Amino acid sequence: MSLIPNYLENRICLNVLANSVKNAKECYEAAEGHVVLGVLSKKYASDELAIEDMQLYQKAINNALSIGLGAGDPNQSQMVSRISKILQPQHVNQVFTGVGTTRALLKQNKTIINGLVSPTGKIGYVNIATGPLSSLAPETVIPIETAIELLKDMGGSSVKYFPMKGLAHKEEYRAVAKACAEYDFYLEPTGGIDLSNFSEIIQIAVEAGVKKIIPHIYSSIIDSTTGDTKPEDVQILLKMTKEILN
Repeated sequence: MSLIPNYLENRICLNVLANSVKNAKECYEAAEGHVVLGVLSKKYASDELAIEDMQLYQKAINNALSIGLGAGDPNQSQMVSRISKILQPQHVNQVFTGVGTTRALLKQNKTIINGLVSPTGKIGYVNIATGPLSSLAPETVIPIETAIELLKDMGGSSVKYFPMKGLAHKEEYRAVAKACAEYDFYLEPTGGIDLSNFSEIIQIAVEAGVKKIIPHIYSSIIDSTTGDTKPEDVQILLKMTKEILN
């Protein structure tokens, strides 16, 4: 199974949640394979249950598995690291302080590991205190460039910029995208992304010159009745992505 996500035009890979193996397969097909499917560690009572279930996803979607925390919950950081070691997925979501542990346990550098940083209200700066203990302490606000280099030091692949709140932090996000391009790092915008703002958010990253972009589109495309991510909306996102890159 491939450890590398299937980027469209070697540039963009969608990230959406999967509510079941069936839903994962539907979304994978809707995205023509240009997607990683998020499965949240928080919904499992133990490592063993998570591993057993997530292996079924891996087989169904050619390992296009994204192991999630669960709404960025820092208390899931260690569990994500432990199960990633066994599963060797294509993509792992981590808080800033969990990146090094995950990379060390994976023992390879192909799997994408993001590190969660948050907006601060100050252009060019991010909060890196997103770990289990640090998130309870005063913010640690540093230049985005330094945050990127720290993530590289720990074996990270990308900045997970959360919560975006759609375009509420547009100019801050633009500065993050610029820094990711200049420092040769990947970018994962997350939080409040929907069909109405997706194109603009991706366009900003593309125009900045970010090498690889993994946008997370979650609750806005989930059917509130079934809990499934809607494959038809994934198709729309793929179409928008193709239009941006062509």
